[in-house]
Amino acid sequence: MTHTDETTRLRSALWLPLFDDLADPRTVARLAADAESAGWDGCFVWDQLSWRPPTRQIADPWITLAAMATTTERLRLGPMVTPLPRRRPAKVARETATLDQLSGGRLVLGVGIGSDRFGGELSRTGEQLDDRRRGRMLDESLAILTAAWSGKPVRHHGEHYTVDDIEFLPHPVRRGGVPVWAAGFPGNVKPIRRAARLDGFVPANLQHPDQLAEIVATITGLRPDATEPFDIAVGLPYDIDPAPYAAAGATWWLPEFEPGVSLDTVRGVLRNGPGRN
Repeated sequence: MTHTDETTRLRSALWLPLFDDLADPRTVARLAADAESAGWDGCFVWDQLSWRPPTRQIADPWITLAAMATTTERLRLGPMVTPLPRRRPAKVARETATLDQLSGGRLVLGVGIGSDRFGGELSRTGEQLDDRRRGRMLDESLAILTAAWSGKPVRHHGEHYTVDDIEFLPHPVRRGGVPVWAAGFPGNVKPIRRAARLDGFVPANLQHPDQLAEIVATITGLRPDATEPFDIAVGLPYDIDPAPYAAAGATWWLPEFEPGVSLDTVRGVLRNGPGRN
């Protein structure tokens, strides 16, 4: 797919599971720098506390992203996605604003309700298991983040969280705060509605471009008067041509790597460059 307009071309980002070979922040920071040199537009990382065997080593995404921010100048960076209900929103407010400042305004915050099925990271740490309740926690956390990023004192007393008259400065570089992309499965209306109020959507487990076209049509209908750009980031196997998904409305292509992917495999995809965009 070829576009000359920077605002409409399909952007490409590495999407790295921080396991085993990729559990060293220095290694991932070097990969990010190499990706920038090779013409990639972004480098996003998984946010997992645990994963099923044989995975053993797992890096923290926020510390890794800080390392990536110091080795790059242009790449968009961020967790894709962070399970916000298992994080304290006040702490995330500090982390995101600081990381956005460190990167010069390049942070993208991917969010979702999380899942217990891959590593038991919710049940094994005493976190909330009910999907609907975590959905409410996610929405409440997003409201706190929006207030915190304004730089004004936050006074929030909600169902799950309290932030009593705290100012979160310095605020993010971008006016209005950090761009937020919400994740969800095709056919699940609530995450799509949530995303339509934000800056982007990350559809999980897409099987066909027609699914994406339906999602884009739904989001467009939910944003009839929107003037701000909206991103659709699709994860696809790295050997699949993203052009049909770009035609269906994708704005970002994230080549997928399986947990436990070797460093050599990632380097090979990186060296090939964004390729098809």
